[in-house]
Amino acid sequence: MILKKISPDHSSPGASPSTYGQRRPLHTLEGKLTLAFLLATAAIFAVNLFLVLNINTALEKINRVFYSNVQTNTLSEALDNVQQGLADYLSVGSSENLRNFYQVQAEYTDCLAALGDSSDNVEIQSTTRDIRNLSEHYTELCENALTAKRGRNIQRYKNDYEDTVSMNAILQSYIYSMNNLLLKGNSDNYLKLADTFHSLEAFSLFMIVLIAFLDIFMIVTTIRHATAPMHDLIAEAGEIGKGNFDVPPLAVSSDDELGIVASAFNEMVVSMKGYLQKLRESMESENRLKERELLMDAHLKEAELKYLQAQINPHFLFNTLNAGAQLAMMEEADDTYRYLQNVAAFFRNKTNRENQITTLADEIALADNYMYIINVRFSDAITYEKRIDEDLTRVSVPSMILQPIIENAINHGVRDIDRPAVIILSVYRTGNYITLSVRDNGRGMTEQQMNAILSGNAPVRRKGDETNGVGLSNVINRMRLFYNSEDVFDITSPGEDRGTEVLLYIPMP
Repeated sequence: MILKKISPDHSSPGASPSTYGQRRPLHTLEGKLTLAFLLATAAIFAVNLFLVLNINTALEKINRVFYSNVQTNTLSEALDNVQQGLADYLSVGSSENLRNFYQVQAEYTDCLAALGDSSDNVEIQSTTRDIRNLSEHYTELCENALTAKRGRNIQRYKNDYEDTVSMNAILQSYIYSMNNLLLKGNSDNYLKLADTFHSLEAFSLFMIVLIAFLDIFMIVTTIRHATAPMHDLIAEAGEIGKGNFDVPPLAVSSDDELGIVASAFNEMVVSMKGYLQKLRESMESENRLKERELLMDAHLKEAELKYLQAQINPHFLFNTLNAGAQLAMMEEADDTYRYLQNVAAFFRNKTNRENQITTLADEIALADNYMYIINVRFSDAITYEKRIDEDLTRVSVPSMILQPIIENAINHGVRDIDRPAVIILSVYRTGNYITLSVRDNGRGMTEQQMNAILSGNAPVRRKGDETNGVGLSNVINRMRLFYNSEDVFDITSPGEDRGTEVLLYIPMP
């Protein structure tokens, strides 16, 4: 197949995508590459099979060569076990030692029976017969010693045992001699097998190198012939990658996979021109809308924050000042002074926060002012506890994040409960975060209510509610915006009338 560049005036329309799968070409790239791969695999498999069969045959011969030496070594060890078993029984005399002796004697008899007579060496055959004859005599001596031991004839079984020791030494020398004879003959056989291995190694190396060269040649030739027409297509694709879509279409002169790819490529270029134009127009419009949306959102959040920081709920202000007046009437000036100081500090902190960023220590101070005012209004009906790690209070945080949570705990948690109300403010470290916890023992929350708050779908404050207007949703949104993270807030409740805990997570600086 050959792909040629032709001018746009003489190009013929490509096949539609629906025609690509109607007819498979006779000689496909898949078929060519598969055939090359199968031939290479078959050749490698044949060489490996030849090597495996010959190596297995050689290993079997080596095993047979040295099996006789293994037999003689096993026979020698079994003979030593018999002698040791006899000695153990004669010294201890237990039934367990006796059973052990007969067990090792049976093993020795089996090894003796397995000793082959297949050798053509006359000297080896003669030594084998001598070992068997001596073994019979050795067995009789062992039985004599056992009989004397059972008859409590001490002197006799000592003499018989010394005879078995002497016979054992003689048998070991015969076994050793036969082992040397076998080793000598096996060494000659091993040298012959080693020569065979060397010849097999040379032949295998030659075949591997030959097959490797043939495989490389066949694969490279097939791939080059199959992929040569891709050059024009690659050049066209390079121009498209640079953004130049004014390229002439490719001429298609074959119907294999590359021909199908070339036809699809021509159609793709035409489609991409129209698509990119539409995409460019859409992105420009979307960017303009996005910029306007972001600008409006930024102005809205800034105005909302300044408004929330500056506003003071009339109901809250009225009730606070009224409580101060009542306190002035009932008490001396010291308490009134302290109360008004906290009120002034509270309002000053709320209305004088132009930078929108403060320290955690200032947030805690604002919460303390607020709780003092509340407890004056409600006659110390709420127990306010703090568990603060002072080393963590110097970190910078968004303003107005603690007091709204405490206010929410009072209004929706502990107010009007029939037991002593408790609010606990905690600051501690959890891993790489500073955790702010506001926990109450109030009415608690349902799972639906907690999910609504976490998802930003909490009920909107009703008109007339006694609150400063900064709700949990506002705190959550500002925390997420400030720290650019979704995992800055959590809320838990064990159940109805079991309290609620609100958690803020501040990354360690």
